Amino acid sequence: MSSENVIHLERLELTEIEMPLKWPFETSFGRTTRRRIIIAKVFDRDGAAGYGECTASEDPFYNHETADTAWLIIVKYAAPLLVGAKVERAAQVGDALARIRGNRMAKGAVEAAVWDLEARASNLPLWKHLGGTRAEIDCGVSIGLQETPQKLLEKVDREISSGYQRIKIKIKPGRDLELVKAIRARYPAILLSVDANSAYTLSDVDLFKELDQYNLLMIEQPLAPGDLVDHSKLQRQIVTPICLDESIITEADARHALELGSCRIINIKLGRVGGHAEARRIHDHAVERSIPVWCGGMLEAGIGRAHNIAMSTLSGFTLPGDVSASERYWEQDIIEPPVVVSREGKITPPAGAGIGYRVNEQRIESLKVRREEISLRV
Repeated sequence: MSSENVIHLERLELTEIEMPLKWPFETSFGRTTRRRIIIAKVFDRDGAAGYGECTASEDPFYNHETADTAWLIIVKYAAPLLVGAKVERAAQVGDALARIRGNRMAKGAVEAAVWDLEARASNLPLWKHLGGTRAEIDCGVSIGLQETPQKLLEKVDREISSGYQRIKIKIKPGRDLELVKAIRARYPAILLSVDANSAYTLSDVDLFKELDQYNLLMIEQPLAPGDLVDHSKLQRQIVTPICLDESIITEADARHALELGSCRIINIKLGRVGGHAEARRIHDHAVERSIPVWCGGMLEAGIGRAHNIAMSTLSGFTLPGDVSASERYWEQDIIEPPVVVSREGKITPPAGAGIGYRVNEQRIESLKVRREEISLRV
């Protein structure tokens, strides 16, 4: 990661917006129809700004964080720590905020904004500033739980016709095997994976052995987030690779999971791991072990999506991620142009400095729920 220019942080502006999804998105832990999104905007002394997006959910069901806790952590703890640490480089943000335990989505939003600011100051696209090398990234989609197999197939038909290279479906107990069977009956050869969001236990091993028959790319996070031991036991009993999501918070988690044989693939979510620096450490460890990684999604708006694109250009992101087009989720995104996916299922990283998209401040203002400014001047 290059760090040519020293930055002088002046202030932090937090804005919460509320955006309605085009369609409800259901997982094993709940149904989302609207997203509360916190945007972190950091300014330097010259008035230049960088943007980050907090991926914390509305409720503490994916992990312990929520939009409300993230707001509190950033205002009361992250901002003062940045001032005290006299941060001059984006790579220093993680260490500056290390005293805050957990709350990585809150910290990651601030860290991402500083990376964007630093990339702009260096007049580099963020993806190149991070060390990315991929001129195109491969895109898949994540499809939430549907009321019937037929409705699921309609969604799958639409996404395949749009060019997406991998289909991932959400599953939970009682709504799993029949969904996979339905898709495989119509599409025997597509890249297909399932995501359980920790909805199962080791006692469900027979189900996972049945899923082995359907040539899945992966089974994502089948068991409890902290349980690397049972994931290891499950992986030894099935052929399909396990991919860990919620279980991998740090590079140490990735190292422990791989040493135990708990997974063969890792999903890296920028907010979950606390920002670009930790994401890069996890990526590098996985590459050293020849473990593929890919970028997971958290129903991000355009700023978060742009950061995901930048991260996905790192060399180890060899599997299609969840970085899909803006129009899949939003009637109008908060960036211009919106993120688009080619008919071949690819995204070309933008050439402009920083995240490479223009943030639509008018759109943000129209969606604003609250705003707060905090001085970062030393």
